[in-house]
Amino acid sequence: MKPFVAILILLLSVLSVFSANRFPMPQFESGYTIPAPSIPAARTPELEMLDVAILLVTLSLAVWLVLRKRSRRGVFLLALFSLLYFGFFRKGCVCPVGSIQNVSIWLFDSQAASSLTVATFFLLPLVFALLFGRIFCAAVCPLGAIQDVVILSPRKIPPILARILSFIPYLYLGFGVLMAATGTAYVICRLDPFVSLFRLSGEFPMLVTGIVFLLIGTVIARPYCRFLCPYGVLLNWMSRLSKYHATITPTECVKCRLCEQACPFDAIQVPSSNPQPETRRVGLRRLTLMILLLPILISAGGWSASCLTPALAQLNPTVKLAETLRFTPSQISGSQNMEISAFHGSGTQQKDLERQAAAIQARFRTGSWALGGFLGAVLGFGLIGTSIQHRREIYQPDRGACLSCARCYLFCPKEHQRLNKRKATGH
Repeated sequence: MKPFVAILILLLSVLSVFSANRFPMPQFESGYTIPAPSIPAARTPELEMLDVAILLVTLSLAVWLVLRKRSRRGVFLLALFSLLYFGFFRKGCVCPVGSIQNVSIWLFDSQAASSLTVATFFLLPLVFALLFGRIFCAAVCPLGAIQDVVILSPRKIPPILARILSFIPYLYLGFGVLMAATGTAYVICRLDPFVSLFRLSGEFPMLVTGIVFLLIGTVIARPYCRFLCPYGVLLNWMSRLSKYHATITPTECVKCRLCEQACPFDAIQVPSSNPQPETRRVGLRRLTLMILLLPILISAGGWSASCLTPALAQLNPTVKLAETLRFTPSQISGSQNMEISAFHGSGTQQKDLERQAAAIQARFRTGSWALGGFLGAVLGFGLIGTSIQHRREIYQPDRGACLSCARCYLFCPKEHQRLNKRKATGH
């Protein structure tokens, strides 16, 4: 479980850089005022409904372009519209990716106010993924669209490295839910590499991060979507169950391999040969071992993450302040003195603060076990998946990983035959 701990510690370090104060800072006589954060102004209910309507229309149009029209050009143009509207015009808010945190708070805090608009933005892409695959990723998500336009010379990633990197979104999802459910921070929004670009403002480190992602995206197609996006985990699960999913060929596959070479996301599954009897027996034994190993991985993951509970809880401003108040004056730094002064000025009693901190720490203890168990289950089911042999006769998209971008249509000879036939008949 060491990889879990190492990556989690890295996330803790990054988040600590952007941690915010829980209580307002005291006023200074110098006249200094804290600058207002760059956050989009609240929308009226009518404009919020307009956003929902545009989301529904773009998702529906993407379904038509991918499954019916089978048009890569149409998908690309729709993605550009989504980038301009949901990205630069709406400044990346409301975003289905960030809505994970809102839903987490509603689930774990009965007093939290809910929003129909945010809930709709969270659910609609998942419903469409359950029916039609990752249509949202193809042409509606502004985070995906901004990466898609910079793909210049994509390179393949070694399968082992890709498998390791694909674990990070699960860690990010679990960590983001834990931070939101404990009222600590909106990690997913705060560490979004593209929101600062959409708003043309923001913290300099995140602006640089967004630019770095785009530079990497010129050779590694959609790195954020494939190896970081937490919402992509949910879309992956839904898409695997989709009833109507994009297919590469309109009729029979001639196994030309052109689609495999054209896909920049390594989302094409190749035909498999019939396994030998000895290979099947070895695979069955390995599958049995992986199933028996699953509860061990879940328990080990839960215990490993629980060991980080004190460090995780310190990220919460309330817990951190309660700990600071227990220090002796000689141990308190200048910034901590200001936080303490601001707390006393708020009129809150220290015993009330201690009670809140204890409740939050209890949430972290439970949440850490759940986070570790979740990661252990992901690893376990991943190992089980590699032990199951699937028989495939043709090249077909991986329903979970395929972003329904329609690139493979451009290279399929059967697709070109279909288009030529339609032109000849006038249909």
